[in-house]
Amino acid sequence: MDELRRYFEKDNFAVRSAIELLDVSQGWAIAKMIVGNQHLNSYGTVHGGAVFTLADFAFAAASNACGTIALAVNISISYFKSVPEGTTLIAEAHEIKSGNRLLNYKIEIREESGEIVAHSQAMAYKKKESISEKLS
Repeated sequence: MDELRRYFEKDNFAVRSAIELLDVSQGWAIAKMIVGNQHLNSYGTVHGGAVFTLADFAFAAASNACGTIALAVNISISYFKSVPEGTTLIAEAHEIKSGNRLLNYKIEIREESGEIVAHSQAMAYKKKESISEKLS
């Protein structure tokens, strides 16, 4: 997990979005983001792009947890609820199915209370490069 954390510390967009990787294991990850002013849309609620970024980050961590580089090829998201500034959002990514090269995931984004905010489905392509190679 330390190697994967070091790898994702280089994810500048996630760092600037104040996303934190809480836990990760092969095919699974959980990340959080506290909705700040920088995450708000003009209506004053969390921007869909911020929620998407959190989902994408959890998916990236889960799909790369085996130590091999995996890159997104498709992601879709459905939004069920908007939330205000100060809300803690938790994204949990679970592997549905993996093949030699294609990995399929579901990601749920919830408030800390457990109420669902969004649901996402994603597919990644597993490359031959390892995380270790990208860290050296």
